[in-house]
Amino acid sequence: MEAALSRTYDAVLTGDHRLEWKGSPPPGPKPVNVQVVVPDDEHDRLSDSERGAMMADALAELARIGAFGEIDDPAEWEREIRRDRPLPGRHE
Repeated sequence: MEAALSRTYDAVLTGDHRLEWKGSPPPGPKPVNVQVVVPDDEHDRLSDSERGAMMADALAELARIGAFGEIDDPAEWEREIRRDRPLPGRHE
């Protein structure tokens, strides 16, 4: 059995149980089966200072465990990470 390909389309679920597409809708006039995933809005309820404190805690933990200690030259590491790579299914 061949696996179905899935694509992502952004939409808003309205109060009247309809999807309003934020960009281009799925192609075709026929109905489309969808799965709606409601993102956790916990971070939306946090104040800027609470989010900042969480970020500071995370960065302090990374420093404590030496998460990036093996990187000798951060600028070179970033250039390597950002280097363009061929996209799957595309040949140069």
